[in-house]
Amino acid sequence: MTPERYAANIPRLYAVRTLFWMHFFGAVLVPFYQEWGGLTLAAVFALNGWFFLCNFLFEVPTGTVADFLGRRLSLALGCGVAIVAALLYVSTRSFPVFMLAELLFAVAYTLHSGADEALAWDSLKAAGRLDGAKAVIARMEAFKLFGIVLATLSGAYIAASFGLPAVMQAYVIPAALALVVSLTLVEVPTGAERPHPRLGEYVTLLREGGRYLRDHRVVRLLAIEAAITNAFAWGLIWTFQPLLARAGVELRHFGYVHAAACLGQIAFLSFTPRLEIALGSKRAVLSGATLLAGAAFVALSVITDWRLVGLLIVVAFSFSLPRVPLFAAHINAHLPSDKRATVLSFASMLRTLAIAIVNPILGLVAQWSLPGVMALIGALLWIGAAFSRVEEAHLDARG
Repeated sequence: MTPERYAANIPRLYAVRTLFWMHFFGAVLVPFYQEWGGLTLAAVFALNGWFFLCNFLFEVPTGTVADFLGRRLSLALGCGVAIVAALLYVSTRSFPVFMLAELLFAVAYTLHSGADEALAWDSLKAAGRLDGAKAVIARMEAFKLFGIVLATLSGAYIAASFGLPAVMQAYVIPAALALVVSLTLVEVPTGAERPHPRLGEYVTLLREGGRYLRDHRVVRLLAIEAAITNAFAWGLIWTFQPLLARAGVELRHFGYVHAAACLGQIAFLSFTPRLEIALGSKRAVLSGATLLAGAAFVALSVITDWRLVGLLIVVAFSFSLPRVPLFAAHINAHLPSDKRATVLSFASMLRTLAIAIVNPILGLVAQWSLPGVMALIGALLWIGAAFSRVEEAHLDARG
């Protein structure tokens, strides 16, 4: 197969990322749970903790499916399962049903986790364009955020016009389109063909992927660093809408703040290479982003002016959550092709486990004091940056 056929995967993967992440419900997520679903803020955090626990349980098996049966099939299956989850979510207002829907969403997300990045990396390698791998992976995250922005800007209006459940129902359309695009992807051979995998082979691949992460010091350090800081920062997903409400911002304007936060993340990812050159250090960029995000969280604990609150939320989002794809690009450089999706899934598994553990705790603190949880997250981010063991030499993503 010609290199051009493999290179053609990249724009298709951008499209899949955009469509799969068009979460119309993101603009009104907390009101959806609290006003329509009848949940407390602590229960919302607990439900999200359950989602990430399910992510933890399914991350490795679904990553191994991607290595065994193909990344293309894994992405298509993920889109199909997400459609079922969205429709189940609005079938009835029941916490057990919400838990089942979250479980299915976890399966969908883990079928995508690592598979698209692995296919992009191997496609670039087959096309002889591996030098651009870091930029492509960062751009994939930017397209994901672009999809979230598109959905966020329209989600509040969908909810206002058709009711809160409509934001889940509307998600079926982009998810179905993502499924169609996934089926057009070209699989990149990574070794011997395994058309009929046996259970023993499956277990062997699973064990080898885990051993690689355990024994490779650099990959382990990068994975742990990303997991810890991301777990702390994730609390903003569930608190930024209550923060806006406390500042007197109307519900129909929530989407604008969320969209601005996503655009801030895109801008940070886009300018990261220039920042690394200007500062002469990849590590300085990552550490500086963590410190800035921590400062924004601390400021959110005391500031209530709606303009400053909106700005600080954008800053906190922009410099905390984009660190994950940057770490993924650096981790990719240390992975062999035949284990790439599985090891990336192990790294993602660490992040999900950290969130599953931290989220319920943050939820209890947020239920007691919203300013208190902001101050706590900011302090934890600062501590994480101060005790980081990642070195400049670990951040070479040339492959």
